[in-house]
Amino acid sequence: MRHFLIALVVLLSVVSCEEDSKKNYLPDSVGAINTLSVVIDNELWKGAVGDTIRKYYAAEVIGLPWVEPLFSIHQMPYEVFTGFTRSSRNILIVQKDTAVVTGLKTDLYAEPQKVAIIQGPTPQVITEKIASTAEKVIAAFKKNDIEESQKRFTRSLNRETDLQEKLGIALTMPSVYKIAKQENNFFWIERQIPKGTMNILVYEMPLSSIPEDSTRVESIVKMRDSIGKKYVPGREEGMYMITEKAYAPYVFDAEIANRSAIETKGMWEVKNFTMAGPFVNYIVEDVPNNRLVVLEGFTFAPSTNKRDYMFELEAILKTLKFKEKTVAKVE
Repeated sequence: MRHFLIALVVLLSVVSCEEDSKKNYLPDSVGAINTLSVVIDNELWKGAVGDTIRKYYAAEVIGLPWVEPLFSIHQMPYEVFTGFTRSSRNILIVQKDTAVVTGLKTDLYAEPQKVAIIQGPTPQVITEKIASTAEKVIAAFKKNDIEESQKRFTRSLNRETDLQEKLGIALTMPSVYKIAKQENNFFWIERQIPKGTMNILVYEMPLSSIPEDSTRVESIVKMRDSIGKKYVPGREEGMYMITEKAYAPYVFDAEIANRSAIETKGMWEVKNFTMAGPFVNYIVEDVPNNRLVVLEGFTFAPSTNKRDYMFELEAILKTLKFKEKTVAKVE
């Protein structure tokens, strides 16, 4: 019995070491943000199953001026899904099989990675499973991309400390973002891009500014427009940034920095001038300091796709951390 127990312990140790070794040697995942590899038979891809995948995973991103898909999809049949192709960060595997299977795996072939697996005996069963799991799987893929974006920010960080000194908060963002304007407790942070700018606004509002009733959307629009009038002017007097009048923005409950928040996505425009673009806005409760912290990202990039720009801004805003205010030393 003693020899048996020793042998069992050795065997378990070997298996554990092999698993740890496999995990330690996973390759880095690859791919652009907002891309998805779909592994599926060509015939299924051309039929109802492929149509269902595209319906959910290439659905229109809300709050943009024209149609752009949630993911840029790269389809491949299973027989070519080997080697380097398995290193994609987000993978959806769809197969016809006698067993019905749905699952979401983490770091299966690379790291970080999310792999969704859907199997079924008929195209009808498969399409039903695609539809029923889409919300959960898409959320996992998007979270994976947000975290990857935030990781990439650390390669070259913005080191400015003004947000912490004045507002007691911090955002993690690349060094290409610079404070362009600071007035009272309002900050305008800007990044130059080839055909325009990416922008972040940060400011405070009273805790009771946005009521939890049917006037919530109206109150958010009023808040944005008043801030635009005061701090975001246009080229001439009487021009300033407002919420687009033609369409109501999309408003959702959210959570940022483990605090209750309101997420708003829509279009901005300049009053009395033909200039517009998309925005994402987060109103975050800061009860300990009796205030709302408002974070907004918006893009001006005429005739350019904006999905990836807005996704980067969203990733930055979601790095929000509350810190103690610091006081700059006076020499």
